[in-house]
Amino acid sequence: MPKRSKRFKEIDQLFYPDRLYSLKEAIEILKKCPPVKFDQSVEVSLKSGINVKKSDQQVRGTVTLPHGLGKKIKVLVFARGEKVKEAESAGADFVGNDDLVEKVKGGWTDFDVVVATPDMMRDVGKLGKVLGPRGLMPTPKAGTVTPDVTKAVTELKAGKIEFKNDKSGVINNLVGKLSFDQEKLQQNIETFLSAIAKARPSAAKGNFMQSLALSSTMGPGLKIDISSFSGM
Repeated sequence: MPKRSKRFKEIDQLFYPDRLYSLKEAIEILKKCPPVKFDQSVEVSLKSGINVKKSDQQVRGTVTLPHGLGKKIKVLVFARGEKVKEAESAGADFVGNDDLVEKVKGGWTDFDVVVATPDMMRDVGKLGKVLGPRGLMPTPKAGTVTPDVTKAVTELKAGKIEFKNDKSGVINNLVGKLSFDQEKLQQNIETFLSAIAKARPSAAKGNFMQSLALSSTMGPGLKIDISSFSGM
């Protein structure tokens, strides 16, 4: 069995693995963990009670976190004509059409989110092998396939994120940075959870939100008491 570092031994003294914590308590514990040399991301992991084999029980949606993710979001926009200038004016980091399609086809993925106008989707659809596995393929449901590129880019830069369940019915998303103060981090998480609650499929039966964990990049995973959230 590998020897645990001094840092992780100190972390072990801060919490009980099987205890359910309130969101406030969990954030406080993560902040008390011995620091590292970078600003850690904070992640929520929610186990849902959906039947992943049923197409009408998939959980997917978007939400704008009130305090963003704490990092610059690189937005790539596939567009033609006047929409190119519109995307650039809105603050998109990369804008283009055929040239960018070829660049991405070659494996370039130095961006966080992709927006495309509807007329570009025939070409963007060919990038499925590159964008698909990374969760970067634009979709109308996420608002990333749209003629209104100004709105899409502005919302993404302001903290809009997409969430969806994986093959196990788990929803994993970053919700901010550990450097955020307690209140801002808590507001981000509560906003995120409320959006998931509203996205509950009508066909889902029984307990929708089964378990919840909060963690930081180099910190522990803490079990959260879901019943402590109103409206859940």
